[in-house]
Amino acid sequence: MKRDELIDFKLYLITDRKLVTHYASLITAVEEALKGGVKALQLREKDLGTRELLALAYKMREITNKYKAKLFINDRVDVALAVKADGVHLGQNSVSPHAERKAVNASRITHYASRFLIGVSAHSIEEAEQAEKEGADFITLGPVYKTPSKLKYGKPLGVDIIRKAKAEISIPVFAIGGIKTDMVKEVMDAGADGIALISGILGTKKIKGETEKYLSFLRLKCHCEGEARGNLR
Repeated sequence: MKRDELIDFKLYLITDRKLVTHYASLITAVEEALKGGVKALQLREKDLGTRELLALAYKMREITNKYKAKLFINDRVDVALAVKADGVHLGQNSVSPHAERKAVNASRITHYASRFLIGVSAHSIEEAEQAEKEGADFITLGPVYKTPSKLKYGKPLGVDIIRKAKAEISIPVFAIGGIKTDMVKEVMDAGADGIALISGILGTKKIKGETEKYLSFLRLKCHCEGEARGNLR
């Protein structure tokens, strides 16, 4: 299977346990999202120590396996390898994708290493291009819209950043930042390969229902594109 074929999801959920106020735990909240159809999860809890993070990663690996979803670990390739996650997601201050790939290949788990995916967070066209050059398999790009979790990255970039990125790079681009259900069509029309969400799902009272709502908009977009391609044949 080609590497881009391994990116078989449109909705990429990123954790932030501090946003989970309507559920008993992050695990409970994530499971509700998985029940709603999430097929890719990034464990991003930067303030946890290694032992706590590893313990949580094992639990996340267990439930993502249960729902046949991919698991990515933010920044920690050692933790990702320990729990046999499907990949790692890197920030701009992380080790380069090329170096992380070498570390994974050095694990000598050949079949596993060949399927290991590396995502990178980008906040400009230049960062997107650099990520592709250094061997990233996909990127998240934003913030597209205003969102509290991304204020430190500056003003919203707007949906045109997605269109520009898709003209410059060939790896999948996931739009991130303040995406509500009524914005899904706009970002997908701009060429996004999918959307990445944090508070849009985990900050809600009915996580399963909200997940299903986002996925229904994504499926509708894919269905319309499929019909358009069919009409061109």
